Amino acid sequence: MKAKTILLVEDNAQDEMLTLRALRRVNLANQVDVVRDGQQALDYVFREGEFATREGPDLPTVVLLDLNLPRIGGLEVLERLRADPRSRLVPVVILTSSDEERDRLGSYEHGANSFVRKPLDFTEFAETVARLGVYWLATNEPPWG
Repeated sequence: MKAKTILLVEDNAQDEMLTLRALRRVNLANQVDVVRDGQQALDYVFREGEFATREGPDLPTVVLLDLNLPRIGGLEVLERLRADPRSRLVPVVILTSSDEERDRLGSYEHGANSFVRKPLDFTEFAETVARLGVYWLATNEPPWG
């Protein structure tokens, strides 16, 4: 069985900490790699730049992608992932604080598998992330087996 890795693309340190804590609370013993902007996300997936020699699985099992990112925004990251045959099937969950209809629609139009708004309440946030982790890592079967 292949190792399952989550790629968390999040520039907010507090949201990163809450996400990692929520995943640990449900005992998901998977690797979670964190990048903090859109360019790093693309470099990670395509093993370029600072990630040219990274170890681990070729592709993450799921990408948890924020929309409002430095350097390259989340929608552009999503568009580039979907445009490349190497990454077009990687599940991407938009995890954002945006409640804008245009962000939700744009995410799906660009190929997001899911759009989840970050709850403002810590307990709700932790429960939401835990459910995401369990679904994408333990329940869902990725296209590459």
